[in-house]
Amino acid sequence: MVHDVRLIATIAAAFGLALVFGLGAVRLKMPPLVGYLMAGIVVSPATPGYVADVGLASQLAEIGVMLLMFGVGLHFSWADLLAVRRIAIPGALVQMGVAALLGFGLSALWGWSFGASVVLGLCLSVASTVVLLRALESQGQLKTIKGQIALGWLVVEDIVMVLVLVLLPALAEVLLATPSAQVSGASAHGAASIVWAVVVVVAKISAFVVFMLLVGRRLLPRLLWWVARTGSQELFTLSVVAIAIGVAFGAASLFDVSFALGAFFAGMMMRESQYSHRAADESLPLRDAFAVLFFVSVGMLFDPAVIWDQPFRLLGVLLIILLGKTVAAVLLVLFFRYSLQTALTVGVSLAQIGEFSFILASLGVALGLMPAEGQSLVVAAAILSIALNTFMFSLIEPVHQAMLKHFAWARRMESRFDPLAEVPMSTDLALLSNQVVLVGYGRVGRTIAASLRAQSIACVVVDQNRERIDKLRAAGMVAVCGDAVEPDVLVQAHVARAAMLIVALPDALDVRKIVHTAKTLNPSIAVILRSQSAGEAALLRQEQIGDVFLAENELAKGMTEHALKLLSKDSKPADN
Repeated sequence: MVHDVRLIATIAAAFGLALVFGLGAVRLKMPPLVGYLMAGIVVSPATPGYVADVGLASQLAEIGVMLLMFGVGLHFSWADLLAVRRIAIPGALVQMGVAALLGFGLSALWGWSFGASVVLGLCLSVASTVVLLRALESQGQLKTIKGQIALGWLVVEDIVMVLVLVLLPALAEVLLATPSAQVSGASAHGAASIVWAVVVVVAKISAFVVFMLLVGRRLLPRLLWWVARTGSQELFTLSVVAIAIGVAFGAASLFDVSFALGAFFAGMMMRESQYSHRAADESLPLRDAFAVLFFVSVGMLFDPAVIWDQPFRLLGVLLIILLGKTVAAVLLVLFFRYSLQTALTVGVSLAQIGEFSFILASLGVALGLMPAEGQSLVVAAAILSIALNTFMFSLIEPVHQAMLKHFAWARRMESRFDPLAEVPMSTDLALLSNQVVLVGYGRVGRTIAASLRAQSIACVVVDQNRERIDKLRAAGMVAVCGDAVEPDVLVQAHVARAAMLIVALPDALDVRKIVHTAKTLNPSIAVILRSQSAGEAALLRQEQIGDVFLAENELAKGMTEHALKLLSKDSKPADN
């Protein structure tokens, strides 16, 4: 019997070469993903020797995207997504528009057709899901406000690209015509068809979101609970993978949304389960393995000839991705009065392109809108921008410090008056003495704050999300906007006069810095912390920096009860 071993051969070659080149990249002080891209180039049709199956590798890469977005959804709530909508929605739309216009203008200078210029501009406007998440995870920024803004931005971009991919075939005939012909020849029937297509796509996306909120939110956690009751480790792992891939595939088939968006919403709905952290841990090895296949599959699309055939065009495309998109995003984040460092982080996060760009470029070529040369430029620019993205992240802090040192406007921006960064002068001083300083106002923080208010215990909330702080102030609570890692923020929360510090953030590194600053200002302050894993909790307990609670189902309740118990030993804080 003759066996078809293309799948096995592709996986074996991808993993083996990715390991070899990944190790080499690390030895050369480069990120491993550069090695994974090189592995893909080695087995690509453009290089001599063994050629892996590009189609199979692309499908395996899609599984990696699904699992990765599912894992992110497990740690990202619907409330977190809505909390950044005021910056993520307009920011993503404006930044995509700027990048698309820059790409359109550049290709128009080359003499490309109207349709080709539109497609290239759109290809350059959207960032890669996998690259952005990997970069944020490696920098420990995924669960910070910077990471939440970037992720919300990404979700908006995904939704826009779903619309573009559905509408592009309907618009192909119009885009292939000359601009004058478009104006004179566009019929009312054609315009109505386009409007109807937009309405249908928006309706499908809305239906999917509603379905997940009404049905998925109840069904998926219960399904995971049923499987967990069996006590079978393998069935639990199987259920996690089946839900992630099954929901993603169903979302794409029934609602025409992307695999990534479907898996992300599946993870967000699964977050309601008490087993969500176990699900994240169980799927982690598979997420990492298939993410490697994603980068290998990207490398397989690369044709090195574009570097010497079109060097200046490639440079122009790269400048739009690395500088144009970054500058646009930085200015937009600053416009919404976030810090310079947050703006730089979000801007660099989006300074790359990936999977949606490949799909759109392929569709543009298939429809006759864009020449094959355009697809090669997109793939080459994607690989180079992905490889450079980690390096750009390493430059954020040096660039930030250099800007503060050499530019007066940067210093003014850093020290500009921000009414949400200071406790209002009208605040009753009784609320700023012997109070609880609560860092983080996510799901856990909200539960703790509600319990403290019910017990009439004064509380000052510290959070980086400006919209949250605005709402808290409007509700009459004392709140400070800023990163609690910065000493000035804790000073504004009057931590030196506080009875207790509760850190409801999951990042262990930030927690240590916050506690160190708080105890420097107030050596006698009681400290309660949260942790994401048993190992991390054990390390924090060994360091004896505070009482640690694991991020399980009753985390907020347990932290609150412990806080009330400690507070009852001392004099009761001022009434709120």
